[in-house]
Amino acid sequence: MDLVSIDQIEAARDLLSDVVRKTPMEHARDLARLHNGDVYLKCETLQRTGSFKIRGAYTRIHGLSATERERGVVAVSAGNHAQGVALAASLIGTRATVFMPERAPLPKVAATRGYGAEVHLVGTELTETFAAATAFAEREGSVFIHPFDHPDIIAGQGTVGLEILDQVPDAATVIVPTGGGGLLAGVGAAMAARRPDVKVVGVQASGAAAYPPSLSAGHPVPLGSTNTMADGIAVGQLGEVSFGHVSSLAHDVVTVSEESLSRAVLLCLERRKLVVEPAGAAGVAALLEHPRAFEPPIVSILSGGNVDPLLLLRIIRHGMTAGGRYLSLRLRVRDRPGSLGEILTTVGKLGANVLDVEHSRTAGALELDEVEVSLNLETRGPEHRAEVAAELQNSGYTVIS
Repeated sequence: MDLVSIDQIEAARDLLSDVVRKTPMEHARDLARLHNGDVYLKCETLQRTGSFKIRGAYTRIHGLSATERERGVVAVSAGNHAQGVALAASLIGTRATVFMPERAPLPKVAATRGYGAEVHLVGTELTETFAAATAFAEREGSVFIHPFDHPDIIAGQGTVGLEILDQVPDAATVIVPTGGGGLLAGVGAAMAARRPDVKVVGVQASGAAAYPPSLSAGHPVPLGSTNTMADGIAVGQLGEVSFGHVSSLAHDVVTVSEESLSRAVLLCLERRKLVVEPAGAAGVAALLEHPRAFEPPIVSILSGGNVDPLLLLRIIRHGMTAGGRYLSLRLRVRDRPGSLGEILTTVGKLGANVLDVEHSRTAGALELDEVEVSLNLETRGPEHRAEVAAELQNSGYTVIS
């Protein structure tokens, strides 16, 4: 297989010069401490449509003939590729039909329609949606715009790599959120041509990690199912073109847990003031889960920021739990007036925030003059959580969990 060349990527960069933003690079001091060297975040969350996908979509659609453009284009996506294709098609002047899973985040569906695409919600799994989209394209004679498995898509995504080299010329490691592998392939091709010493590392959610078994087998191995909050990288079937690039150009592909993904989203929100979807934060999750595993200077791509607000609320709670920010306790105390108020006063003095409290006289194994108090508290982290629990114990309260 012929790999995408640096000439193709540079041509895509010239094509996209008036279409996409050169997104900013943010230095992350907190992550730098974990890796004993500089860590930077490439903010494709601030790209048009909220992700890098417009780069590949525009490059691919622009390369179509006039006859092909007249027949329109078809895409399948959980959201980011959908928006990229919709915007690219509207800019170029062709009709876009997009198939999305029935459970696609509502903001992504609304945004795709807002860019002018006709949207069809089909299937609960992306494989079902994919089948419907390809069948529609064949029936209508439209051109199917694959989300990752085409040289033009890879060339467009490779322009992210060229920007990284302009912004951090001494980068030693580039970390790339990875689903089907189009972005990883493109960045890998750019680095191989310009800086072959740079290690390019893909990151997948452990519940949707098709690349590790596929790389071990030497060919794409389909996943039976995917299970992750990171819908943007939940790809169960890899393509031959992107797989060929990744297997040749990527240094490694690592996986991250759901806990690390939620912690990463929370960190970007709290520390960087950036709204990043779980898929887009996969690189940050790898930095949190694998400290000192990557050679600095490190660039981690924030690949997308299109997240449902309701999902974001759940992720924040999940991330705070994973980061040791919540403490749940059950205390046994004497049943006398003012005892609950004394507990809450003690908790307040310790700097913990009470989320909810339950007072029970009927819990099991209580003495006649005892009550059980259940507390859910917000703390500043694991050390503060341990301090609060220890101080309540030292204050004479019986901590039973």
